[in-house]
Formats: sequence, C-alpha cells, structure tokens
Amino acid sequence: MPFYQKRGILPSKRHTQLRDKSGKLYSEELISRNGFSGMYSNTYHLNPPSAVKKIGECRTIHLSNNFTNHRPHHLDTNQIPASEKYFNSRIPLFYNEDITLSKVHLEKSITPLLRNGSADELFFIHNGTGTFKSNFGDLDLKSGDYLVIPRGVTYQINVTMQLEALVLESFSAIETPERYRNKFGQLLEHSPFSERDIRTPKFSEPVKTGPAEVDVKSKNFIQKYQYENHPFDLVGWDGYFFPFAFSIHDFMPITGKIHQPPSVHQTFKGNGFVVCSFVPRLFDYHPNSIPAPYSHSNVDSDEIIYYSSGDFMSRKGIQEGSITHHPMGIPHGPQPGKTEESIGKTETNEFAIMIDTFKSLNMTNEAEKIEDKTYPFSWTNNDH
Repeated sequence: MPFYQKRGILPSKRHTQLRDKSGKLYSEELISRNGFSGMYSNTYHLNPPSAVKKIGECRTIHLSNNFTNHRPHHLDTNQIPASEKYFNSRIPLFYNEDITLSKVHLEKSITPLLRNGSADELFFIHNGTGTFKSNFGDLDLKSGDYLVIPRGVTYQINVTMQLEALVLESFSAIETPERYRNKFGQLLEHSPFSERDIRTPKFSEPVKTGPAEVDVKSKNFIQKYQYENHPFDLVGWDGYFFPFAFSIHDFMPITGKIHQPPSVHQTFKGNGFVVCSFVPRLFDYHPNSIPAPYSHSNVDSDEIIYYSSGDFMSRKGIQEGSITHHPMGIPHGPQPGKTEESIGKTETNEFAIMIDTFKSLNMTNEAEKIEDKTYPFSWTNNDH
C-alpha cells in the first residue's frame, strides 16, 4: 500500500549505524520489490535475519485438475473441513498462471511461522476473529476484513474464534486501482475508500528468543527452515512495504441513475485479475431502471463470486459460503424471475467478493467434490 509508515527506533539516515545501549550494532534488512526499483521498507533486527540453523523437509504441492468440461460451477465451501494447519491444508479451488484461489477453515492458531516466497496473499475473513502477527507488527482480524500480505512477510495467525477465509495468492503485487490514485499514490476523493480505512500493523516489542521454525512457500513446494533467531526481533522499520487490513464494511459503493458495471466496485488488482466488493447500497433511481444486473458474456475473463452474507438478489440456490464460477465464452446473468422480481426495489443488502481473471481458470479435483452439478441448468424454467 503506497503510503509511508514508520515504527520503533531508526537511524537518521538509511544504511548508517544503529546500536543498542551496550554498543551492539543492530542488523539492517532492506525488503524491496522489483529489485531496487519498487516499493521497499528498511527493517532493523536485534540479530542478522539470515542465520539459518537447519534446513528441514521439503513438501511438494500438487494442484490436481482432471476436467475437460467447460461449464458454470457452483461450489458449497461450507463442506470444507476445519484444520489446525495452513499452507499444506488450505483447499485450492481454482488456479491459473496468475493466481491460486483457496478456502481455509482454521480451528486453532498457526504454528510454525509462515512466509510466502513467491506470491502476495489476499485474505477475505468471512467468519471468526484472530490476530495476524508479523515481523512488521500485529493486526486484529474480524469478519469482513481484507488482509493483504506482501510476499516475503513472515507471519503467524492466532485464532480466537474459528476463522473461515477465502485466500487469493497472486504471483504479482496486489495493488489498489490506478484510477483511484493521484500521481503521488494518494487515494483520490472519488475513491470508494481512503487511507483512513486502512489499518497498518501495531508495533510490538522484539522477540528475543530463538531458534524459530519458518515454513517458506514457493509456487509448488513448502520448505521448512529453522532460524537461529526469531524473525520478529525488529526494533524498528520504515517504508512503503508492509501488510495491511481493510474492512469491506468501510467500502463506500458508487451508485448511479442506471445500473453501474461491476468495475465501480473494484477494490484491488494484480497482473491478470481484479477484485471487486459488492456491499449494501441504494439501487438505481431512473424511473424505468432494472436493479438486477444485465446478462453478460465473459469474452475476455472468467468470473468468480464468493457470497459472504445477505440476500443475493440475482441468484437462487445460493447461500453464505457459496462460490460461483462463470467461464469466459458463455453468457450468464440473473436466473429466471430474478430480473422482474428486482424491479421496484430500492436497495440491496448483500456482501460478496468478485474476482475476474483474464486467463482461464482451472478447477481442482478438491473443488469438484463440493460442486452442485445441476447449477449449469438453473437458467431454464425446468427442474433438473
């Protein structure tokens, strides 16, 4: 997120000495994107962050896909079991060259520490509460929160009430849309959210104990490391690179006299995808407006919608925790009766997340197990 933050103690200049009261030199670490040309933060550790004591097992990740069908899908993610782990037990549902989309139900706090070495992560917390703890500090989590974790951040999640989250891994940086930002990176007046809505980490005292185990995830494996010192041993940091949280309840929808396209609800973007937030809002106010969305042919994108809560006015047979997938190449829209039913209504009361990808998505074998195979026929007036 492109605005400057600083925590703890810092030297007056980068790459200069910072010592404790006994004269011991703190260890500086630069965390940067695009080599040395992107966003970065300078962090200051009690001990060198590179001291590896042991390299443990390496576990391979297989994304399985045996499908040849091209059809709409409806998944009931409530069937996914709760787990005490994370990287190796969250359930991947869809993937392509740009993203992997998974669902996780966390029953207990995560151990060991985690670090995604090849992807940014975007959580949407559907249910539950907890605390995200990282080398940059802590963030409290609650239902409705987006949590953005840039790659390379070391973290842990302490669960206080079972967490249910949609997790998007992006192999490019997750950013806010350019049209919402001025040339300085500040969110503009017409943006549906502002920097006031962004929660940044609360700094805590450095952890002085060690060693510490870290699971480092790459695209297709998880490597276990044991570090001599705990990665949360920072005494200070500053810069533009850090994890942050933003509640969907703070998203202020843009409405119009006639139906607005989904792009007005855009919240995040990355290479090959966008993320949009559908929230309670007033409907269109033209006297002949049709509140239900018009039918749409996805000629350049696949569409995923995750239904979080409320009354999903354009769909039937949908519940909280449902995911629909409409692949490019075929039209989709409101189901029979939903368009006529919407006329005259003044507002909607739903929360949903839309992810559009510009490359086709593969559905995993795990997703097939929770699929409603009658969904492709739900636009007819006949029962199947």
